[in-house]
Amino acid sequence: MSNDIKIKKGLDIKLKGEAEKTVEKAIISNFYTLRPEDFHGVTPKLIVKQGAKVKAGEPVFYDKNDESVKFVSPVSGEVIDIPRGEKRRILALKFQADKEQTYVEHGKFNLDGADAETVKSHLLASGCWPFIKQRPYDIIAKTEGTPKAIFISGYASAPLVADLDYVLKGKEAELQAAVNALGKLTDGEVHVSVGAKSNSPLSGLSGITLHKVSGPHPSGNVGTLINKVSPVNKGEVVWTVAAQDLVIIGELLLTGKFNAERIIALAGSSIKKPRYFVTKIGSEVATMVYDNGVDKDSNDRIISGNVLSGKQVKPDGYLDYYSNTITVIPEGNDYEFFGWTKPVFDKISTSRALTFSWLTPNKKYDLDTNTNGEHRAFVLTGNYEEVFPLDIFPLQILKACKYQDLDEMEGLGMYEVAPEDFALTEFICVSKQPHQAIIRKGLDVMIKEIG
Repeated sequence: MSNDIKIKKGLDIKLKGEAEKTVEKAIISNFYTLRPEDFHGVTPKLIVKQGAKVKAGEPVFYDKNDESVKFVSPVSGEVIDIPRGEKRRILALKFQADKEQTYVEHGKFNLDGADAETVKSHLLASGCWPFIKQRPYDIIAKTEGTPKAIFISGYASAPLVADLDYVLKGKEAELQAAVNALGKLTDGEVHVSVGAKSNSPLSGLSGITLHKVSGPHPSGNVGTLINKVSPVNKGEVVWTVAAQDLVIIGELLLTGKFNAERIIALAGSSIKKPRYFVTKIGSEVATMVYDNGVDKDSNDRIISGNVLSGKQVKPDGYLDYYSNTITVIPEGNDYEFFGWTKPVFDKISTSRALTFSWLTPNKKYDLDTNTNGEHRAFVLTGNYEEVFPLDIFPLQILKACKYQDLDEMEGLGMYEVAPEDFALTEFICVSKQPHQAIIRKGLDVMIKEIG
């Protein structure tokens, strides 16, 4: 049995450069990088030193705030560099991979006789715990306590992201094993969303509550699913897991190996042949981006993730820990003379003032990174509410974060939001305010003051 969730508020941003559904093996990357900055709020404490030999799945650092949360190497090889920043803050761990990969052997896990503590201990020891995040605060889940429910979004609605129905195909056994394990960690339900018209491998799993979602982006965001099914109130905690991370967890349980392999979409209008690649977490972006219309001197932006909430990386950068998409679009560092006074035909806008994208809803656009305006004070337009489907007042919560009124932030629903929930409001913002950064800072203040 499934439950239908229909989203009316939102905005589908149709861009050129969608990945063709063909999978290639990426050129084997010699170097991989694990960056503590991908794990918000984690203070890393090193386990290995530069020059150490490690196996794939071997712990390389842990969270100083909770030593049981371990982070493991995505490959076997040598730790060749540990760059540091201000106050000797660890910026990354760089690995040179072996030609023949070796893995830490955890052994096949017997879920039938396992209780919640046994499952939790196994996920912590194997390095799979960082795939589990929590709300409030959108951070790696705290190891103490039990969530009221677990949420998994199996529907990707953001522009140019990897099609989850496609990348999860054939992984039913791993998905089922992961869901069975997660089900032991909560007294509530494991909620899974899929597209209303999709043929998702997640639909046939047992032990889940299935939700079929439809409507414009952000219908695929896990935050939208949480808000429509079981909003987070003060004192409550829910956990979330990305659909593709279930495969890594499931394979660990079935085989005893931490296999960081991931199918990613290489997309964007700057890519000659957008398609899918099999690679690993932390791999070099260059092995996929070069020879596809992009080089170090091209005027393009490379994004690890989607265009709305991903991270900009350099051509010699690396795939971040949670991304399954690399997007490359033109850099918007040019300016149009009197651009604000002319009719606009080649850009997306929710306004009808001299803009005409509403006349061609199925048109695909070749957009760049230009913000088409400068930062200014918040302007009251009412546009945020048109693309924000959560039962929350977006402008009010953004302002509460700006002046750090904790009582107001609590009352407005701060416990259930994450920065990605405000990616669309940031996209259409006429004031050019960094909504996602504002929400992230607000959440950090709440962690510090409330805990």
